[in-house]
Amino acid sequence: MTHTEQARHATAHGPRREDDRQLRGMGRFVGDLVLPGVRHAAFVRSPQAHARITGLDLSELAAQDGVVAVLGPDAYADLRQPQVNGLGETLALPRGALVDATVARHLGQPLALVVAATAAQARAAAESAFVETEELPPVADHDARAPALYPSMSDNRVALLRHDHGALPDRPADARLQLACPRVAAQPMEPRAAMVQWDAAGGGLLTAWLSTQTPSRARDELAAALGLAVDQVRVIAPDVGGSFGCKASLYPEDLMLARAALLLGGAIRWQATRMEDLLSATHGRASRLDGAIWLRADNAAPAIAGLQADLHFALGAWLPYSGIVPARNAARILPAPYRCEAQQVRAQARLSTAAPVGIYRGAGRPEASLLMERLVDEAAAARGQDPLALRRALAWAPHELPRTLPHGVWLDRADLPGLLDTAATRFGYAQRRARQAEARAAGRCVGIGMALYVEPCGQGAESVVLTALADGRFRLATGSTAQGQGRETAYAAIAAPVLGCEPQAIDVLHGDTGLCPPGIGALASRGTPIGGSAVLLAARALRERLDGGAARPCEVALNPAADREAWASGCVMVQVEIDRDTGALAVQALCWVDDAGTVVHDDLLHGQLRGGLAQGLGAALLEHIAYDDAGQLLSGSLLDYALPRADDMPDAIDLISRPTPSAANALGAKGVGEAGCIGVPAALMNAAADALRPLGAR
Repeated sequence: MTHTEQARHATAHGPRREDDRQLRGMGRFVGDLVLPGVRHAAFVRSPQAHARITGLDLSELAAQDGVVAVLGPDAYADLRQPQVNGLGETLALPRGALVDATVARHLGQPLALVVAATAAQARAAAESAFVETEELPPVADHDARAPALYPSMSDNRVALLRHDHGALPDRPADARLQLACPRVAAQPMEPRAAMVQWDAAGGGLLTAWLSTQTPSRARDELAAALGLAVDQVRVIAPDVGGSFGCKASLYPEDLMLARAALLLGGAIRWQATRMEDLLSATHGRASRLDGAIWLRADNAAPAIAGLQADLHFALGAWLPYSGIVPARNAARILPAPYRCEAQQVRAQARLSTAAPVGIYRGAGRPEASLLMERLVDEAAAARGQDPLALRRALAWAPHELPRTLPHGVWLDRADLPGLLDTAATRFGYAQRRARQAEARAAGRCVGIGMALYVEPCGQGAESVVLTALADGRFRLATGSTAQGQGRETAYAAIAAPVLGCEPQAIDVLHGDTGLCPPGIGALASRGTPIGGSAVLLAARALRERLDGGAARPCEVALNPAADREAWASGCVMVQVEIDRDTGALAVQALCWVDDAGTVVHDDLLHGQLRGGLAQGLGAALLEHIAYDDAGQLLSGSLLDYALPRADDMPDAIDLISRPTPSAANALGAKGVGEAGCIGVPAALMNAAADALRPLGAR
């Protein structure tokens, strides 16, 4: 079976199996779970972004209505900030105390925990705590001169990454830009939530129901921090109402809640408010991008003669597990889909007195795309060249891929010129350019922009246990997880044709460390390329055993690693108009051609594209976490933080799948979940710049 035939064979349609219970109101989110005698928690938080804590008076809280216990910093004195994924050339880790009673380093930093009979009683008591502080100067994102926030560090720079090869041209650049991506915040349907129960019987078992993307890592980190054996901890991620990266790491609140359960026994639940998530959950982006590009000066084979990029990423006050990943991804992705003869790429990441920054949907990929695509557009404008024609000339051709680039990055199989050509045809690029000229002659600010992108889709292995049951059904337990992607539907669709059954005959288990094998979870668009490939290989192995006469029940357990990292790609074209009087931008049409490799389920693919498009549009045009000069949050609710609404979405959206199967895994799949946040903002930025170009604005 060829890759193309496999792609067609594997594609499924129809409703998701997850939808029936959700539409009937039968979902099981952490907020829906009820245990006998469960108590509720709330946190006393720092009212300052940066301050010396001179007094923390919790003495009167215990007497308030419903309060069961108050746990101050002493209850957490032995706990440290969770581990981080060590990446980078220089790495100084701020592994401070989990609960610091001496210094507040970000607004909303948890200082103590209150347990009460109801959530309202716990919040009321926590809000009445008296926190006395001596204000210190806040450290803004990207401030290279500020003194170190942690005594163990000489300054606030945590990481430096380099990707260099060749010598840059000794002449003025064709284009040079400075860009900024503001802080944004993931807004899942269900904010962070946790319920932890300690059962001391039989040696003790800590069960944690977490709204998380990474239950296996959460289990391991809870066990290590609390001094428990791994088999004494069970983590369950029930229905999770979206994550987008903000639920990839264990938070201080999770550890504080678990310690409270150990000390008090029984079950304790905490549900973050929307304001708490805006205040202290991980943010995304928060980057500053400086770049320059040199095109070939001669008439030889088209290529970028040189690329220079200085990427600055803010980290906030503490590091979630994957805090360095956005800087790493942006640095290694450049020069993205284009031939480049020489490059000098630097990425730095620094601490500041603000909420932590993590792997928000795209995790460095949007920054790489934004800088690269803006540079290509500006270089085309400087030369009087059509930006589509320049991209066609610079992009790798299908016969040149896959390949290892000079800075060591392997680029997957793709038809990049084909993506451009399909988008141009469906968008009506030539006709729109002609109509744009007419609109400009009439004084209207109409702009056309595009972005050609590539994105890495996760590395490593994923686990699966596939069992043929005695009653003729199958049970599939995976180490991957789901937060709305339709994993149960997709994995059943992958395994069913191989096992010779209907997808409904396969029960898919995920998100429970007590029932599923240890796994990585849902990160970096790896669920289908890596997790789905593991499912395919397990189905083949089980089918072989059954065909060989194995008796039911029989099982296959695998933890295969992908051969390489799959890379998805795509092209977005968009037309906008900017009102000359108000500056309001309207998206008039958007065409997006995406290559996600082998497509498992058309409807799941389409849903991921639309959701990513909305988040990409929001990040480009609406969303912004804002602090004042004292570090106080100005966008602390959805009255102030502008999420995209239905009427912000373009009326004319054309989504096309044009897959080239990956050479990196058994399924031939690539990721799709983060693509909208990668291609859409860059295309919108180019369209806005194009609209304003006749006015001399940049």
